[in-house]
Amino acid sequence: MRAYYCHHFVLPLPDGHRFPMAKYSRLYERLRDDPGGIELVEPAPATLDDLLRVHEEAYVRRVLDGTLSATELRRIGFPWSPAVPERSRRVSGATLAALRDAIGGDGVAVNLAGGTHHAFAGRGGGYCIFNDSVVAARHAQAHGLVRRVLVVDLDVHQGDGTAALCRGDPTLFAFSMHAARNYPAVKQDGDLDVALPDGTDDARYLDALAAHLPRAVDAARPDAVVYLAGADPFAGDRLGHLALSKAGLLQRDRQVLEACRRLGLPLAISMAGGYAEDVEDIVDIHEATVRLAARFAAAGAA
Repeated sequence: MRAYYCHHFVLPLPDGHRFPMAKYSRLYERLRDDPGGIELVEPAPATLDDLLRVHEEAYVRRVLDGTLSATELRRIGFPWSPAVPERSRRVSGATLAALRDAIGGDGVAVNLAGGTHHAFAGRGGGYCIFNDSVVAARHAQAHGLVRRVLVVDLDVHQGDGTAALCRGDPTLFAFSMHAARNYPAVKQDGDLDVALPDGTDDARYLDALAAHLPRAVDAARPDAVVYLAGADPFAGDRLGHLALSKAGLLQRDRQVLEACRRLGLPLAISMAGGYAEDVEDIVDIHEATVRLAARFAAAGAA
């Protein structure tokens, strides 16, 4: 199974910044040292055409030219640097490549970053600049690889940008299961939104996913799936409000993988959010997701 990495395109963040940039390099190092059937690949950047299928040209130009306003940068949460457009294009390129691999016969592939679901057509937000899930979906559609794509967003925050970008298009379906009282304060209407109360534990979360994932699949009638496997529903997450264990999060991943395998749906997985106090907890959760996906890929190839 291929896993796409872009950890070496690092955003220089000030001391004390709460975005855990270090998680990407640590996840890569664990997989590099013990590949376990995982092929690590650097992605090509998303092209301008890829970005313009999803985002407004004026916004894309401001990102690429370094002319985002101070207000835009505050909403995104990152200071400007030349690494911002390069990393953002690589993140979208990674999900795009993973989806192409999955559709092309691999069945499942992974982006070791991604899940930038707070990016709208003309603005970023919440550490998200370009919406990698929708960029990947639109690329696959434009190249005749699929007609319909389901986005399964299991980050703890609602994918408001994804919801807005998919709205009104029957070929894209946005399913988000998230903490009701979490960011963003103003939610968007997605195709299927499941808002969970604070403190939701493994059993209640997994029961909700078992009930609603089949609904999303039935309504979307997808040819492929993009899955945001956020680490932030974890009980130890600073920004999460939910109470899942690492074992519960792995079972969540298993439910998604088993559903896609049963239905023969190609699956691209991105890591999405994670803000635990100890970055190793975040890396543990992401690593478990990737290794489970690799086992499913190996079983499918056997």
